[in-house]
Amino acid sequence: MLEVFDTHAHYDSGSFNKDRLEVLASMPEQGVKLILNPGCDLGSSRTAVELAERFDYVYAAVGFHPSDCAPYDHAAEEELRRLARHPKVKAIGEIGLDYYWKENPPHEFQQEVFHRQLKLAEELKLPVIVHDREAHHDCLEVVK
Repeated sequence: MLEVFDTHAHYDSGSFNKDRLEVLASMPEQGVKLILNPGCDLGSSRTAVELAERFDYVYAAVGFHPSDCAPYDHAAEEELRRLARHPKVKAIGEIGLDYYWKENPPHEFQQEVFHRQLKLAEELKLPVIVHDREAHHDCLEVVK
């Protein structure tokens, strides 16, 4: 049987509200041996950590997706730092830039939040999961 490592699952999504725990419990028998569930804001990051605590083969990443970064401030960053210290958190993510949707936060703010989360990842010695949509040049500039 093929063994799978799902490196980018969003099992905290509302689409799993009906059967989230059953779906996750069934993963090993489906050949999924490891799961990394990234957060997109504080709520989903907390849920990612809770799911990682519940299932041995589930790990979490915590972060603010660029589409969801509007509430990012010092308090949010401190909570993210606290969550990121959990032993089952293996990355900061999903972070980055998304210029596709007009209703997303302003580009400059996304860049600031991305930069701050990269610094947090560096401080905590964690890798990052980068989201880049229609923002390739700026994304590379922030990473540099």
